[in-house]
Amino acid sequence: MSNNPNKIFTVAIVGCGARGCEIYGRLFEQFKDKYKIVALCDINKNALKKYGEIYSIPEENLFDSEEEFFKVRRADLVTITTLDNDHVRQSLAAMKLGYDILMEKPITDKIEDCSALLEAQKKYGNKVLVCHVLRYAPAFMKVADLLEEGRIGRLVAINAVEQVAYWHQAHSYVRGNWRKEAESTPMILAKCCHDLDLLQFYAKSKCESVSSVGDLTYFTDENAPENSTARCLDCPLKDACAYSAKRIYLDNFVARGRPENVWPYNVLTPEIPLTEECIQKALKNGPYGRCVFRCDNDVVDHQITQMTFENGVKATLLMTAFTAGSGRIYKFYGTTGEIDFYEDKNTIEVKPFGGEWETIDVKCLTESGYSHGGGDYGLISTLYDMLCGNAKSETSLEASIESHLMGICAEKSRKKNGKLIIVHED
Repeated sequence: MSNNPNKIFTVAIVGCGARGCEIYGRLFEQFKDKYKIVALCDINKNALKKYGEIYSIPEENLFDSEEEFFKVRRADLVTITTLDNDHVRQSLAAMKLGYDILMEKPITDKIEDCSALLEAQKKYGNKVLVCHVLRYAPAFMKVADLLEEGRIGRLVAINAVEQVAYWHQAHSYVRGNWRKEAESTPMILAKCCHDLDLLQFYAKSKCESVSSVGDLTYFTDENAPENSTARCLDCPLKDACAYSAKRIYLDNFVARGRPENVWPYNVLTPEIPLTEECIQKALKNGPYGRCVFRCDNDVVDHQITQMTFENGVKATLLMTAFTAGSGRIYKFYGTTGEIDFYEDKNTIEVKPFGGEWETIDVKCLTESGYSHGGGDYGLISTLYDMLCGNAKSETSLEASIESHLMGICAEKSRKKNGKLIIVHED
């Protein structure tokens, strides 16, 4: 768009939720010499009002209709941070109008959509950056550097664990927006598209074949405790059940000192400031107050995926809801050593065979105050360079399609009881 390093790019945000306005919007605001938010679009009028006031957007630039918003181009850049099933439709509309795009992941769970997006980008010449933010997080980048340096010889295999955490599964994938495949995408893409992208990035090769198994085994009606009720605040087990909305939201909100406008509490209600009263009201009437065993969810709560890359590297990925805490665990096995990365412990351990082991403190690498270990900050910084024509992003649309094909094939395999699927079939 521009080779002028001093240009301020105007931004329109479509999807005024936790990612669009709470994370990216606030980062845009921090980089006032690079970005200016000029328009917002969301079907939720309360969210529009809330963020319109926060970002000082004139009322005429607040849109609760996608159709109205996309009638004309309203900014240099549009941020697509809506629900998963909206991304392709809205991105195609934006491309046609000449927008450059920051697109939240996952892109899609359909191969034909991948082709349509690439064809549109080629036709209209848009710059598109996909939000695989962990590629910009210092700790994950450090792992890539260690592999590139040959610290463990030739990479042979990777074992990855995505610890969703019991409460996060309940929040996002049982009660929340990603609970139903038809309304979002399969869990392997909704939660693990970061992991698939990273595995492909670390392997430095296209994926040859995928097999996958997984099920929804626990968050179902038959597992509801005796005497439990449909809503947590009415339940006699509200102070004992690990998945109690009262404990996860209300009690933790108080224990954390009633933080203002902080995830996950700010997802429950658009009200500002957050109070015990407004959270209690949301739990009484809204989706996040439902019993996790009596929701309308259908996505899996655990899944194991095996991958073989074209260069011979093998990888396994376990996604599981049944962990006490969150954070990824990655183990890299090479011909002369091993690397273990524990996101939850903030350590990278380098273990050369027959040599001295090294422990790297991840906290020393991380930008404090930003989500995804500094990845969100790195993403928005890289976005500016890309818009100025000074950088080609590692998570461009074309680069990001590869990991999505892996996820699409993994889900196809899961629905065929683990059948081996060739990713790039002629």
